[in-house]
Amino acid sequence: MLRAAPPVAFLATADPERARAFYEDTLGLAFVADEGVALVFDLAGTMLRVARVERLEPRPFTVLGWRVDDVEAAVRALLARGVAFELYSGLDQDDLRIWTSPSGARIAWFTDPDGNVLSIAQYTI
Repeated sequence: MLRAAPPVAFLATADPERARAFYEDTLGLAFVADEGVALVFDLAGTMLRVARVERLEPRPFTVLGWRVDDVEAAVRALLARGVAFELYSGLDQDDLRIWTSPSGARIAWFTDPDGNVLSIAQYTI
């Protein structure tokens, strides 16, 4: 039933101005609209809606990620834009804080201004 329906991604923010600056300026997403209840971005053809909330308790796991061709280059580019990458105990991350999973995927995590965990990953498949 939903196979051909385009997905919509959702996040939340308690600080829409900071969220807009982060997603538009830091990550380079195309800003589409401020609908009052949500900021709307183009996420490579998928709608990303960042909903305004009064209070946000971010989840401790990845809520949105990007598949990239070269995770090291992407990490370096984001570092140059001021993004800080997470270091997790128990994961053998390299100097760029990239973890190589058992499948060979290489993943790095960072947070948005509200603490939502985001990731970039280079997959082997």
